[in-house]
Amino acid sequence: MKLNDLLSILDEWAPLAYAEDFDNVGLLVGNPEQDITGILVCHDALEKVVDEAIQKKCNLIVCFHPILFSGLKKITGKTYVERVVLKAIQNHIAIYALHTALDNHPEGVNQIICDQLGLINTKILVPKEKFIRKLVTFTIPENHHHLRNALFEAGAGNIGNYDLCSFNSIGTGSYRGNEKSNPEIGERFEFVENKEIKIEVTFEKHLESKILNALFKNHVYEEVAYEIYELQNQNQNLGLGKIGEFDQPLSENEFLQLVKTQMKCESIRHSAFLNRPIKKVAVLGGSGSFAISQAKKLGADAFLTADLKYHQFYEAENQLLLADIGHYESERYTKNYIVDFLIKKIPNFAIILSEQNTNPVKYF
Repeated sequence: MKLNDLLSILDEWAPLAYAEDFDNVGLLVGNPEQDITGILVCHDALEKVVDEAIQKKCNLIVCFHPILFSGLKKITGKTYVERVVLKAIQNHIAIYALHTALDNHPEGVNQIICDQLGLINTKILVPKEKFIRKLVTFTIPENHHHLRNALFEAGAGNIGNYDLCSFNSIGTGSYRGNEKSNPEIGERFEFVENKEIKIEVTFEKHLESKILNALFKNHVYEEVAYEIYELQNQNQNLGLGKIGEFDQPLSENEFLQLVKTQMKCESIRHSAFLNRPIKKVAVLGGSGSFAISQAKKLGADAFLTADLKYHQFYEAENQLLLADIGHYESERYTKNYIVDFLIKKIPNFAIILSEQNTNPVKYF
């Protein structure tokens, strides 16, 4: 299998467009045309992981965190990042990172946490903004259903828990073609007024080229009239974090013990107990302090995340319980999720879960 083939599979599953603007996701090292002999999946692509890939004859590492986050001016092996890149290149090993493409994924990092804790009725905590666009186009009634269905098949018309969504209105269109025109209805130089149907559909912005290809391929007009708008609507199915609830409320002690057991934490830093039951819980894997206010706004009894600073614990303000379980711990099952997906997608290929624990934080 060519690396390019796998890149298409990964991008269809967790589109790189899902990632945050600050992130560095996708193919970080490697030639897209190289043949893939095996895939090693890990959390962090450290030097010992590259050594493991060499030993296990895997020439692609799919990692969660990107080893390359900011630009490199030199690759001399002086830093741990340079050593990874140098060794990967020397051994023809490609590196692909998913990171916030999986953080924002509806079934990704944060749904994994919810599943581990047994939370139900989950929703996105911080919905992704400026990710929805609207296509407006016009066609004749005879072409209407064919064109609209082609747009649906390309991914348009999905809104929350609904698909095949569109708005259609009837009006009158007019045109006149010049000497180079070849009109579908009427003749050159003829002023034509014709019944038309206006089609409006929304789509996720990374699908724009696919949507336009479907539009041009299935429209009957020689010159296709269309408009695309960026919408302010939040995408309720994409975004950072999740919020859900327990079937039955837990005490604060029971909640923290459940978290400690299910997320395999050695310790949990938390804000003061409020002596009230925990029913509604917000989660955000990795550094999630920016979402404390959103968790409070949505009425969470507890917010599970990582990397909270001293003063950020004050932001609980006697409204919820803050629980910092550690960055690695909050994302620890992500690599298993990646492996499970790849095994289902390409079952007859060598896909190996890394044995390396890459958590840089140790507990005494």
